[in-house]
Amino acid sequence: MLKVKIINRGRQPLPTYATALSAGMDLRANIDEDITLQPMQRQLVPTGLYIALPEGYEAQIRPRSGLALKHGITVLNTPGTDYRGEIMVLLVNFSNEPFIVKDGERIAQMIVAKHEQVSFELTETLDETERGAGGYGHTGLK
Repeated sequence: MLKVKIINRGRQPLPTYATALSAGMDLRANIDEDITLQPMQRQLVPTGLYIALPEGYEAQIRPRSGLALKHGITVLNTPGTDYRGEIMVLLVNFSNEPFIVKDGERIAQMIVAKHEQVSFELTETLDETERGAGGYGHTGLK
């Protein structure tokens, strides 16, 4: 298991995996007072957490599916690599109703994953795949 150094300057517990097979750990809001997100408003929400990721790893901050489905709340600008400041979650409200973020509420998931640096090799052609150049929506609805 990868060891990651963490500082907790907040009041919330450290992130944990909800189940044995979970990829993401829940991040909680660490706020002194409720934040009301109006429709189409975005807001940075502090977590009180600071991490030192080892070289070759990144933290991906992802939306929680329940918040997205039930309340239209999602996360913008999600990756972080060698950042050492407080983990802040950029929430946006895509619903038509105000949403209240409360202290300690689970607002996002954090996935720690390996990443690679690449060097590009200039070429004139690419290998063919089943998908090819098919982009967004190319497989249809059924």
